[in-house]
Amino acid sequence: MAYKKIEQYDEDVTNGLIENYKDALGLLGEDIHREGLQKTPLRLAKAMQFLTQGYQQDANAILESAKFHEKVSEMIIVKDIELYSMCEHHMLPFYGKAHVAYIPNGWITGLSKIARVVDVFSRRLQVQERLTHQILNAIKESLDPLGVAVVIEASHLCMMMRGVQKQNSVTTTSAFWGEFEKNETRSEFLKLISAKLH
Repeated sequence: MAYKKIEQYDEDVTNGLIENYKDALGLLGEDIHREGLQKTPLRLAKAMQFLTQGYQQDANAILESAKFHEKVSEMIIVKDIELYSMCEHHMLPFYGKAHVAYIPNGWITGLSKIARVVDVFSRRLQVQERLTHQILNAIKESLDPLGVAVVIEASHLCMMMRGVQKQNSVTTTSAFWGEFEKNETRSEFLKLISAKLH
């Protein structure tokens, strides 16, 4: 299944979500008939389908849709990829940046496909730890590279708005495979993603 943006929403899913959101708003003490909330259940239904569209997308198909033979074996890095996801524990957003690298072994993919893979897995109910490994595994499986590295830095609204309410906390997760398990290669990657362009 190739990458595609939601253009039409499943009518049954939309209608079911609308009714559930009406019930939820009522249980919270809101008047679902007041002007400001009349279309809110519909907006929520469409928003949630958009924010979870990754369930209908195939990361491996995306990578393989632009897969090319190339005799290069140097590190390829796509850094500062914006990501927006939803914490599966509280269904509150977390957002930040992903840094992804791989070392080709005869195959490369279009650079935009790396960013799309990040979107596929972040547009699901997630935990950051799993998200990091899912991105790595998709690249590993589709491109059969010599190594893959993924680092994600994100802020979690479940920590900022509720619970401990720490607004300045950032969570960093990483996953390394193959050549990136070697200290020298991993250090080069970490140095390059930390470098600022002037």
